[in-house]
Amino acid sequence: MSLRYLIAEKAFSKIDIFEQGDNVGGIWNYSGTDYSIRVPIPQTNPRYGFGGNPDPQQLDESITTSSPTEPFGLAFETPLYDNLETNIPHFLMQYSDKAFPADAPLFPSCEMVLRYIEEYAEGVRHLIRFQTQVVDVRLCDGDSAESDKWSVTTRDLQSGKMNVGIYDAVMVANGHYTVPHVPDIKGVKEWNIAYPGAIIHSKAYRNPQSFRDKKVLLVGNSASGVDIGVQIGRECKLLLLSSRSESQFGQTTVNWKEDVPEVLEFLQAETYDRAVRLKDGRIEEGIDAVVFCTGYFFSLPFLESLKPQIVTDGLRVRDTYQHMFYIEHPTLAFPVLNCRIIPFTLAENQCAVIARIWSGRLSLPSKDEMRKWEQDQINQQGGGRKFHVLKFPLDAEMLHMLYEWAQSAKKIKHLENNGTGKMGKFWDKRESWMRSKLPEIKKAYAERGFRRFNIRSAEELGFAYEEKDR
Repeated sequence: MSLRYLIAEKAFSKIDIFEQGDNVGGIWNYSGTDYSIRVPIPQTNPRYGFGGNPDPQQLDESITTSSPTEPFGLAFETPLYDNLETNIPHFLMQYSDKAFPADAPLFPSCEMVLRYIEEYAEGVRHLIRFQTQVVDVRLCDGDSAESDKWSVTTRDLQSGKMNVGIYDAVMVANGHYTVPHVPDIKGVKEWNIAYPGAIIHSKAYRNPQSFRDKKVLLVGNSASGVDIGVQIGRECKLLLLSSRSESQFGQTTVNWKEDVPEVLEFLQAETYDRAVRLKDGRIEEGIDAVVFCTGYFFSLPFLESLKPQIVTDGLRVRDTYQHMFYIEHPTLAFPVLNCRIIPFTLAENQCAVIARIWSGRLSLPSKDEMRKWEQDQINQQGGGRKFHVLKFPLDAEMLHMLYEWAQSAKKIKHLENNGTGKMGKFWDKRESWMRSKLPEIKKAYAERGFRRFNIRSAEELGFAYEEKDR
């Protein structure tokens, strides 16, 4: 998608897209769990799975083979699982210039999303270098003729050959669902040793069959937590859903699930039988399996050369303006760092702005102003995990701000939309209202059971927008 916006500017002589997989779609490509199943418990290291990156000046050109170390294989595994459906209705999820098929269920399957992305990539696929891994991205030597440009080191995963290219700008669109986070709760390490294989992170989850007739503790109640909980709940004896706060996705009361408080401690086997202590003091025994749906770290191992580090504790990407531009050198950009958003549409509007700034049709404020924006964001959201969170209506405000920013660019006669250039999405009143009702829509959809696959619109579930709903 970013490629389409860069091409639409008609201002760049060369655009390279590097993709380490063999297909478009990123996390929407189903994979196994050879590496994710072996994630250490706890897992609190945002650099887990990545060794030091080579200095491109010291590369051995004779290298012809290369294979990832065991933990590095995490980068090739996605968090998809069997029967995964989106938690976003297709009319909000889709790109501005391509609708989902008319017969698509309101919340499409992961297979349907992958087909949608593959179709969207038609026409530009030939510009993507597949099975090419980005190993290192760094600024060129300040004393060279290429000062302020970027040196990008890549590895051909078929031959193992390394290559170094020089670029005026770099867009990092690798997502943030690679390195799992498993919190260091008291006793969890010892509990995992005592009951090997009983604890996994949601990235290693694929289907509910292994939880049949078991008592399961699931930690976390965001989108994956709720959805995986429903799947496991159909097979297990009892599901204990532990969370710190109420889920934004809405839940139905069922006899196979019990909501419990936060887990404070995993208790020793010598004293209790597979037990945990909850925040309210209650001790729950006889737990057969634990699934941590506790999210991921931001991890950018190929940018380790930047000083100061832009990823430290893995909770956010530092030194960014509007969650997109690296303040010190804005020729480095990061679309879709944000969480609790509608990713496809936000990515469109972000890339529309990035492309216009790099083509010279828009400009950025001074570095001081950009740093002030970041500090203001820290003051409002905090400097940790919540920094990139844009829960509705913040995501709508950001979407519309970006659209208007892109629209304000200098017009060039030969560009589309009467010189304005390729535009993304601006939610109308109905779409904004539907976004506000998303948790209720998803809940109503799930309550239809297998009949939900025949539902094509939110209106069929009773969510019909009327002007009075403003």
